[in-house]
Amino acid sequence: MKESTKTIANNKKAYHDYFVLESYEAGIELCGTEVKSLRAGRVNLKDSWCNIVEGEIFINGMHISPYEQGNIFNRDPMRVRKLLMHKREILKLFGTLQQQGLSLIPLSLYLKGSRVKVQIGLCKGKKLYDKRASIAQRDANRNIERALKERY
Repeated sequence: MKESTKTIANNKKAYHDYFVLESYEAGIELCGTEVKSLRAGRVNLKDSWCNIVEGEIFINGMHISPYEQGNIFNRDPMRVRKLLMHKREILKLFGTLQQQGLSLIPLSLYLKGSRVKVQIGLCKGKKLYDKRASIAQRDANRNIERALKERY
């Protein structure tokens, strides 16, 4: 049986600011009220990043709004959350990050079955001229699509 996936949030800014070289799937350690808030779509990945500390991977800067009916069980919305990956994968990522000066950026947050998963990308920063080139490419593609739509 195939598990269904439902996207909760995408990090559009990551695709604008970085070249995504590889992507990985990781679980995330959450408390109950955070999961309820995520299911309602109250999360922001905009300025979040990942770092590796002592063989464990953490996500920083991810904002999960407090759950309204959560009262005393609500946690700090900006707290550092642990990601769940195999030790072998974490060590491989750590070695790559040390050598090439790349970044780990969360790309999307989604539900896979009943579990919350994070897609993290191994990213290289774009320069200003790269950003301009990608915007020009996107505009050109949009104009081509528009012209084809008018023609047929």
